[in-house]
Amino acid sequence: MSTMTTAEASDLFRAPPPRHVDVGNGQVAVRSVGSGPDVLLVHGWPASGATFRTLLPLLTPHLRCHVVDLVGAGGSRFDRTVGLSVADHAVAVRGVVDALGLDDVAVVGHDSGGLIARHALAGDRRVRAWGLVATEQPQGPSRRFRSFVAARRVPGFEHLLARVVAHDRLRCTRFVLGDCFDDRSLIDGEFDEFFFRPLRDPERRWAAGELLRRFDLGSSFAALGGLHARIRVPVQLVQGARDPFFPLRWTQEMVTTFGGPARLHVVGRGKLFVHEEFPRETGEALVPTLVG
Repeated sequence: MSTMTTAEASDLFRAPPPRHVDVGNGQVAVRSVGSGPDVLLVHGWPASGATFRTLLPLLTPHLRCHVVDLVGAGGSRFDRTVGLSVADHAVAVRGVVDALGLDDVAVVGHDSGGLIARHALAGDRRVRAWGLVATEQPQGPSRRFRSFVAARRVPGFEHLLARVVAHDRLRCTRFVLGDCFDDRSLIDGEFDEFFFRPLRDPERRWAAGELLRRFDLGSSFAALGGLHARIRVPVQLVQGARDPFFPLRWTQEMVTTFGGPARLHVVGRGKLFVHEEFPRETGEALVPTLVG
């Protein structure tokens, strides 16, 4: 049985990734740790695989965790010719599963990582279970979601974003990402280190802006109902009761759309980054389903 401390999990993402998978559209970084049945962890925007750092110590004693940095994020390799749409990332996720030879794998997706993973692997016979944490719903983007992504149309949006998140007070306001945590102080420290500071790099900054510009608010959401009907294996959803981006009521309705058994665990004080802020409760909800 493999164990990992929270400090070791954070250090895992400070070191260069040990493996890259060429997906024909850049190279996805992959870090594999833990022992047991395989699970693939897919992050959302503006994060990288490091968003799972507080969750890994809860998962690695039971599961072999393969954590990706999608193209444009974290330790991935890319240039400005790559595509960064939901469809592009879905192709990349399938490519990683193929390259790693994962023929019996659970999938965990957070935020847009959950959307991408469902587009990539819904109905795939290699997937034995799903863990979906604070992720997109078939009802479409919420008002808070739409208001946030509306800024992507501003010329030079990514440069403005980089300046705002570098400001201690501004980044903690609800107009940026301050309403993503119950404890707003968590926006500083490692969250700043892993997700905001990389925006100082021109290529990472371009990728963050490009992904948001390419994000489809129409068909990628509309397809979810059909994708859910194809998912006939167990699904465990984890949702913060106070998530401003993905309303709890919509997630409660979403539970009924899956083709197989689906359950929802609600974290009372949780918001968008519920897995970072409340990792033990999130992990305890996910592990039984992921292990299968």
